[in-house]
Amino acid sequence: MKLFNPLLCAFLAAMSLAVSAHTVLEYPVATAGQSYKATFKVGHGCGTSSTRQIVVDIPAGVQGAKPMPKTGWRLEVSRDKLAKPYTSHGRTVTEDVTRISWTAKTADDMLPNGHYDEFVLVGTLPEQAGTMYWPVQQVCEQGRMDWTDTPQPGQKLSDLKSPAAVLELMPGAGGAHAH
Repeated sequence: MKLFNPLLCAFLAAMSLAVSAHTVLEYPVATAGQSYKATFKVGHGCGTSSTRQIVVDIPAGVQGAKPMPKTGWRLEVSRDKLAKPYTSHGRTVTEDVTRISWTAKTADDMLPNGHYDEFVLVGTLPEQAGTMYWPVQQVCEQGRMDWTDTPQPGQKLSDLKSPAAVLELMPGAGGAHAH
């Protein structure tokens, strides 16, 4: 097994520099078709205002997303009917999670601008390798930051004012799902 991949290291370095001030994924590279722990790093509020809510839109193809609860934060999980049902653990799944939000229960539970925190969910990634964008809305006491921009063909992620969190899906071994 090759542990050092210069192209992957260069990609990761470029991604961390391009979006270091935004809501980003802790691990921006994963294997297609596998279970993935998406850890969204939030490093600031809106100006000087504390963060009171984080909303993550689950990209198409991610299956069975489940949020990690946070003390002091209320969870809300939205589900929609699927255009194409899938089978998981012997049962047919006809609707799946499309959005997860964490909302501070009180002003004392909010994330102050000068602090850092993480919001975590797990899910199974699509089988297809490629780039996946995770739109994140950061709602503050005053104002909001919508990290939802995705690059158009020929545009660089670093050109975007409010880039969505990005995940690069590498080809998997195919067929085997890890939990």
